[in-house]
Amino acid sequence: MTAPSVPTVPADASLAEQVQDPEGHRKYGTFAGVFTPTILTILGVIMYLRQGAVVGNAGLLGSLLVIGLVCGITACTGLALSSITTNIRIGAGGAYSIIAQSLGLEAGGSVGLPLYLAQALATTMYIFGFREGWLFLFPDHPALAVDLILFAVLFGVALVSAGVAFRIQYLILGIIALSLVSVFGTVFTGELTHEPQLWGEFPGFPEDGFEGTGFWFLFALFFPAATGIMAGANMSGELENPRRSIPLGTMSAIALSTVIYIALAWWLARAAPPEELVSNYTVMIDRALWGPAVLAGLLGATFSSGLASLVGAPRILHALAEGGVLPVKRLAERTRKGEPRNAVIVTGGIVLLSLLLRDLNTVAPLITMFFLITYAMINVVVFVEQSLGLISFRPLLRIPRAVSFLGAAGCLFAMFIIQPVVGIVAVTLVISVYWLLLRGQLVAPGGDMRSGLFVALAEWAARKVTELPPSPERSWKPNILVPVEHMAEVRGAFSLLVDLTSQGGSVKLMGLAGGDEAPRLRSELPEMIQAFRRKGVFAQLTFIEAASPGVGLRAGMQALNGAFFRPNCVFLRVPTEPEREEEFRQVVQRAATLRMGLMVLAYHPESRLGRKHQVNVWVREQGPDWTLTMRLGNLDMALLTGHILRKAWNGRIRLITVVRDGDPEEVARARRFLEQLLDLARMPKVEVEVLTGTLEEAMARVPTPDLNVMGLSRDPDFSFTQRVLERTGASCLFVRDSEDENVLA
Repeated sequence: MTAPSVPTVPADASLAEQVQDPEGHRKYGTFAGVFTPTILTILGVIMYLRQGAVVGNAGLLGSLLVIGLVCGITACTGLALSSITTNIRIGAGGAYSIIAQSLGLEAGGSVGLPLYLAQALATTMYIFGFREGWLFLFPDHPALAVDLILFAVLFGVALVSAGVAFRIQYLILGIIALSLVSVFGTVFTGELTHEPQLWGEFPGFPEDGFEGTGFWFLFALFFPAATGIMAGANMSGELENPRRSIPLGTMSAIALSTVIYIALAWWLARAAPPEELVSNYTVMIDRALWGPAVLAGLLGATFSSGLASLVGAPRILHALAEGGVLPVKRLAERTRKGEPRNAVIVTGGIVLLSLLLRDLNTVAPLITMFFLITYAMINVVVFVEQSLGLISFRPLLRIPRAVSFLGAAGCLFAMFIIQPVVGIVAVTLVISVYWLLLRGQLVAPGGDMRSGLFVALAEWAARKVTELPPSPERSWKPNILVPVEHMAEVRGAFSLLVDLTSQGGSVKLMGLAGGDEAPRLRSELPEMIQAFRRKGVFAQLTFIEAASPGVGLRAGMQALNGAFFRPNCVFLRVPTEPEREEEFRQVVQRAATLRMGLMVLAYHPESRLGRKHQVNVWVREQGPDWTLTMRLGNLDMALLTGHILRKAWNGRIRLITVVRDGDPEEVARARRFLEQLLDLARMPKVEVEVLTGTLEEAMARVPTPDLNVMGLSRDPDFSFTQRVLERTGASCLFVRDSEDENVLA
């Protein structure tokens, strides 16, 4: 069905500018600064030209249902807006500022950029609406000339001073009030003689030859008539008391406009028969006490809405540039009087170009969607902060969570009722802008609420997890604790640590600060954390001061063991000094007590990690039965580590075991064991090798890998670790299971 050709775009800009006035000009109160601009942006062309068609199609009760749904959605959004404005200090940009302060510059910018374009193009739509009313009076005037002259007037006012636009609003408010007096004056003249049709027959519109319409199409047609509620928020910087004025002025305007729409529905149902209501879009002019007053109201409403958009859009553009969302510094400049003149000129150019296109019917629904996404995001911000119970969320106006939820749901519902395809396009564009801004790594000068929101979400998730039965085997990934005494240690292991945590693991560096190395650790370890993060590894940093590194590490392990996101594995280097061996054994024992795994790296002095391709995983002899069970000891950690490195290196795994006596039957049992193990572990592309003789003899016969992975005994033999390096000619990672790993899970 073709929609009636009328501008159906809401405008969310105040007639007063969003100016940070360095001269300290006067501030505005609730009536001048919030109520008046908000009521002027709500009451507009839909009320004058299309509400009659809604009543004629749906009947009195049907139209009241439409009005109730539409105004209910915007009332919920208005309450959410009012609540959030009593909790934050709103900067320039209105909705952009609210969303950016809560969800970050990226989210604010992803909504603010489309909102700016929608606001600018809305100016064109209102110019077209003004022209429709003007040509009703002067049908011989050229349409393009009317559009260009009105644009010149609006642009001149916006360019010279938004203060002039602010003063004009009183004149326009008086004209609209006079038009409503002329309409309702007929109540006292006895002209309302028609019996209202309670439920309409939905005949449709003259443009479609009265082929019929539906309830939800009328909902979509009327919805823009209730928008415009952001006007008060857009001028928060000019208010004496925004925390009081925005809720009171916004909700008063919403309430009054709802009463006017309900009263007009009753008046229209009594003033004319349904046939005239659906066929005559100027029925209010024809049936009013004095028609010219209604026509003046129509012209005044479209003029004020166009001026509001042309004054408000540059403020959003200026705020986007000032926040770094748009990297154009000249757009962030102001004149000495506080006017964002460059932003006004750019916006004027966009409006002029769109005027020359002459037809924005294809763009108009997209503009409406951008406004609805903005409203939805305001509701979402309030709902999320309410749900998380953040102490910082202390609005002076508290509303039930159901209000913000219904507001968000209502906005999304309206989007997909009005035009679902366009709604999907609009959401896709917003997500695309968010993704682009996210890549730009914007930094908010004043911070935002995201970290607090994520912390609250993590705490909620942590509470839920503790209520569930533990199942670490299926969720295991290496969350590695790395003690650091010297920077060279972590630099040398950096590449391997990145590879080990590449599948969603994490690294926690523990600076064992003591002695001369402490200042260097405190200055350089934060840089190392950033290096991990640049590689996509989640990394954290902590410092421990103790009498000795071993004491500090054991204390740190015990303290971190009680954390929710606890490390499940400790990364160590094989001690090279005999006096450190006993300290190492104490750490191994403490890890076993705390159910923490171990990864102990012994670097070959020449080959290091070689080509980072071949991994040899050694399996201790399981004879004589070679029976596979769910608990494989250190083999769980060894196989999982090999699997992670194979994916990170795009390499290969060779699974090796040694049968001492070389009995063919035992060799066959060993091979079946390894093959069955790999099948149950879902690791099909692994080479299996069963060798005979002693372990150290077998090491010398195996092709040289880039890294060996083998189990670590509870009482390590440090001379054996050195022999492994010599026999295999490669580095070795010794691992010890924490009992939470299970390669068969």
